[in-house]
Amino acid sequence: MPRAIPGLHHVTAISGPPQGNLDFWVGTLGQRLVKRTVNFDDPGTYHLYYGDADAAPGSIMTFFPFVDAGPGRAGTGMTSAVAYAVPDLDQRMSDLAGAAIDFEGPYERFGERAIALKDPDGLRVELIEGGARDEGFHSVTLWLDEVESTAKVLEAMGYEREAGDSAATGGTGGTETRLRYRSTEPERGSVVDLMTSDARSIGRLWRGHHPPRCLSGADYRRAEGLVVAPGGGRHAGDAGDRPAVFRRDLFPHPRRCALRDRHRCARFRRG
Repeated sequence: MPRAIPGLHHVTAISGPPQGNLDFWVGTLGQRLVKRTVNFDDPGTYHLYYGDADAAPGSIMTFFPFVDAGPGRAGTGMTSAVAYAVPDLDQRMSDLAGAAIDFEGPYERFGERAIALKDPDGLRVELIEGGARDEGFHSVTLWLDEVESTAKVLEAMGYEREAGDSAATGGTGGTETRLRYRSTEPERGSVVDLMTSDARSIGRLWRGHHPPRCLSGADYRRAEGLVVAPGGGRHAGDAGDRPAVFRRDLFPHPRRCALRDRHRCARFRRG
């Protein structure tokens, strides 16, 4: 009998200019910039990978930064939030407050304490307390018109419905209903929340003159490789607490590194 999908492999989103993206994910969230390559469908655009110190599956958040991207908007048919597991939520709240960074909460969802904040382009990032250390992804939230079709896909991948909740903690501004699914063979990022809301919003990926983002998808993993399912620290090379800077010597023009990085990127994705 096939094994269940143990959890998320990585989540990918579109962002605006890379420097603000880097400052938030490395400086504010403490992730490590573990990989810089290019979008092979558009070699003029970078592909940035953030993760834990080991670049482990289940911790990787990636971005395609489009400097002139128009405003994205979370809505039905999209991944509306990504959540990380953290061991000490009180310490995280103290650190954010000390840095004058706004956050929502704390609130409780399925018996777990959580807060939410947004990256420079409006991506909702949740920090959920649990575990003895920072453990990469906790979950993603899929904002749907109806949950039955996606629930059947998750069940086919070895996920089981765990609980339901009607607390409005998803930031939609409407009445929310949430179903939690968890892998039967859980590892990092083993939770997927299916959410509906009566808030009127249509998810949108766009390009224009402003630097927002939209989540484009979530990829799931298995022991033998990568499975794509339908749905959305420190700077590498830096020493100590030196601030991360989007340096041109570390980030040559993407077209110049496309062929050089192609093999390394493929190896990383299989890793």
